[in-house]
Amino acid sequence: MPVWQSIYEELKSENFEIISVAQDTGGEEAAGHFYDDANVTYTALIDVNHQISSLYNLVNVPSGVWVDEGGKIMRINEGTYAKTHFDGAWGTDDYVPIVRDWVAKGADSEYVWDRTKVRESIIQRTPEAERAQPAFRLGGYYFTGGNDEKAEQYWTMAQELDPTSWNYLRQDLQYEDGGSAGPEWSKRRAEIESAGGSYYAPLEIDN
Repeated sequence: MPVWQSIYEELKSENFEIISVAQDTGGEEAAGHFYDDANVTYTALIDVNHQISSLYNLVNVPSGVWVDEGGKIMRINEGTYAKTHFDGAWGTDDYVPIVRDWVAKGADSEYVWDRTKVRESIIQRTPEAERAQPAFRLGGYYFTGGNDEKAEQYWTMAQELDPTSWNYLRQDLQYEDGGSAGPEWSKRRAEIESAGGSYYAPLEIDN
């Protein structure tokens, strides 16, 4: 977030806005301090129902969506770290330069996708995955009401209905031993990557 804040300071005069939406059922108590610690001045929201992830079919965080002045999606569903972390363990330094190019050139940027590519990059949910979102929200309802047993029941149901969603898994793990990036998360990620999959959709820089 501190890096995105510096990018925002650099580009905000160029008709550029960042809208950061934390997907966290724990609300302000769980996620607010991240914004506070980074002293962000761009638009920062907390989405307790993961509504943004649902609307854009996103399954992981951080994920980015480029939206132009007319409301058109120009890129979607990419892991959008502002820099590499822990000697390249995750993140990338390649994303910010293409954001700068888009801000400078708009629709003429070589990194803007055409409509076909945008459509292909939007994750298509199965009928079961469509049912996962209301199940997840029920879990959030019970969690907010202090009924952890019911919350776990519906969060587990959501994960079973949509096993591709890292958001469901990590939200559940956040309130268990080890946390959202602990041993269970590491185990799941290793399983996916050893089978040839990827934790994030690959960042596509070259057109």
